[in-house]
Amino acid sequence: MIENETVFITGGAGFIGATLARRLRDANRVVLFDNLHRDAVKGSDLLDHENVSLVRGDVRDAAALGAACKGATVFVHMASIAGVDTVMQQPVTTMEVALEGTMNALRASMEIDGLKRFIDFSTSEVFGRYAFRVQEGDVTSLGAVGEARWTYAVSKLATEHLTHTYHKQHGLPGLSVRPFNIYGPRQVGEGAIHIFIRRALAGEPLDIHNEGDQIRSWCYIDDIIDGIVLCLEKDEAVGNSFNLGTPRSTVTIYHLARMIVDLTGSSSEIRHVEWNFPDVELRIPDIGKARRLLGFSPRVELEEGLRRTIDWYRTLE
Repeated sequence: MIENETVFITGGAGFIGATLARRLRDANRVVLFDNLHRDAVKGSDLLDHENVSLVRGDVRDAAALGAACKGATVFVHMASIAGVDTVMQQPVTTMEVALEGTMNALRASMEIDGLKRFIDFSTSEVFGRYAFRVQEGDVTSLGAVGEARWTYAVSKLATEHLTHTYHKQHGLPGLSVRPFNIYGPRQVGEGAIHIFIRRALAGEPLDIHNEGDQIRSWCYIDDIIDGIVLCLEKDEAVGNSFNLGTPRSTVTIYHLARMIVDLTGSSSEIRHVEWNFPDVELRIPDIGKARRLLGFSPRVELEEGLRRTIDWYRTLE
């Protein structure tokens, strides 16, 4: 476990960033940088901890970002526009936050003396519509130019290239991670599990697109946090990209909705809603590289993770 570091997290008030901060806060100083568009720290005790602070700002503001990260020894860059609906509604903002924000983050990180790690958060969407046991070195295939659905993926692929070129040309201790469908307690935003559980607990219908035969691998939040911490600890991580997910927790969206209805004891109807927009049909990672170089091994099975998540949401009722 890393200790006595100053960890700077952009998008730090989001679901994954805030959970990472909880993991690291007792042994490190943690600075969260966020515009609070999606706020997973509100109503929690995270900011009450003496080692955690929040700086409100936008990664597109280079001066603010550079000032806030001074003194950091670890830079975790998570800030992005996420969620299919939001991305389709705000494609320009999506690309600006990814491209301008990451360039600002990389430039700011180069001004930090003694920086030990820079982690760029990418996405599993870089693999396109059909991704079966995809490895980090596989060719990425994205959708048509001008299709708003793919602006998030193409901009994230660009941020990976930026991070790796800074490593190769300037010696930045950088790497990229590609998370595969993360879920768990305190999730905010548009995630399917987050939405399905809340609606099931309220007895409301669960809407799935078309037949619900889209296939996803679901990774519990504690497991991806383990993967991020390993990236901070292991020198072998530098200069690489890593798939972080749980391949064995793979189900169709319809089966996921059915599991959540059953586990919550809900009477919610599962409704099929017509969806005529591009979508990811299949997404299953190969995590062999993360196992080999990092010792990454996800532990939480899907049913157990759903039970834990449901139990947490019940506390909000």
